[in-house]
Amino acid sequence: MATGYAELLKTRHAARLLTGTLVGRLPNATAALAVVLFVRAEGGSYALAGVLSAVYGVCNAIGQPLLGRAVDLYGQPRVMLPASVLSALGMALLAAVGLDPLWAACAAMVVAGFFTPPLEGGLRALWPGVLRRPDQVHAAYALDAVAQEVMFAVGPLLVTLCVAAWSAGGALLVINAIGVLGALSVVVSEPSRQWRSEPREAHWLGALRSPGLLVLIGAFFFVGLALGSIAVAAVAYADEHGGGMVSSWLLSALGVGALIGGIVYGAREWPGRPEGRLRLLIGLLALGYLPLALAPGVAGMTALTGVAGLFLAPALACAFVVVDRHAPNGTVTEAFSWLVTTFGVGSAVGNSVVGPAVEGGGSAAGFAVAGAGGIAALLVLLSTKRFLGDPVQPKAGAAPAENDRNGAVEPGFRAGRQA
Repeated sequence: MATGYAELLKTRHAARLLTGTLVGRLPNATAALAVVLFVRAEGGSYALAGVLSAVYGVCNAIGQPLLGRAVDLYGQPRVMLPASVLSALGMALLAAVGLDPLWAACAAMVVAGFFTPPLEGGLRALWPGVLRRPDQVHAAYALDAVAQEVMFAVGPLLVTLCVAAWSAGGALLVINAIGVLGALSVVVSEPSRQWRSEPREAHWLGALRSPGLLVLIGAFFFVGLALGSIAVAAVAYADEHGGGMVSSWLLSALGVGALIGGIVYGAREWPGRPEGRLRLLIGLLALGYLPLALAPGVAGMTALTGVAGLFLAPALACAFVVVDRHAPNGTVTEAFSWLVTTFGVGSAVGNSVVGPAVEGGGSAAGFAVAGAGGIAALLVLLSTKRFLGDPVQPKAGAAPAENDRNGAVEPGFRAGRQA
């Protein structure tokens, strides 16, 4: 298992691209915490912190697919680096002006959120051209999902250390400066500079004209909703069981489960079509969420959350493969960005809807929302099998089908550096 990942990371440019992308995404991964800490340090309320974070999140959701489309049209360096700099300047503006005037703080959040570079989608567009074999690309998607779990665990710690060592405003500056350096590392690399999207058909819907992608967006909205509800329900559970570090144990167990699941999943090549495998993985993910509503003692609950996390990274990795197969020509970065955006929006919705459930029925009701989200994601995939079937194969001598850029069979990865 370790040998396969080591071989992958030894491939030229692979480790650099993965590391640069993770570092470049650090500002986005820590934005919610960093903004809350800054607003509180400036004397603002939690309500104001929530408003500014929501402005950032909404603008990020709008900007990611639009910037992804721009990357597909104009290449990575021309979009990624300017966007990263503008996003960092937005956070720097917030650190400089504080909360007065409020319109300036909101404007800073609009800029920072909208111009967050779509590094995640960009990396997945680069993998097929960087790695030697399709099974390595599959493993890279899994490793990518695993590395994100590590980043989301380390990022908040780094923000907290920066606040303790300097200030909340200083943390905004440091984290975003690091993010720019990460983006710079990616866009000056040879694969990023040479990558070109395939010619695309002019269409205002872009990647969204793919029925398969729309199905994925619908399913992963509910997966995001489930995860967002777990985050809030874990805090409520901790309040019911003595507070302290209980919520951190649950969320850490969830992350460790995802880490283990992703490593195991990416260590081998799986038989069959990824569309069918995705339905199975989402079914297992939903099955893992349902027992959380039992809300047993702390030790049992920690074990349950660990099991619930096992299939998250594999489901994400498999979804990346399916996106790669179904995105229309010349829209792969935009397609990946849509999936990332929808997942984030679903998580935000989960944060919101679980509150009334917790107030009415305690943490068990909150975890039941997560189970319902998992079931809803599975139902979306099962009820739309005809839209998320195998990409249509062209006849002999014909041009590749729109939703399978190589006209290739499983695993459907492209050759060369194009996306």
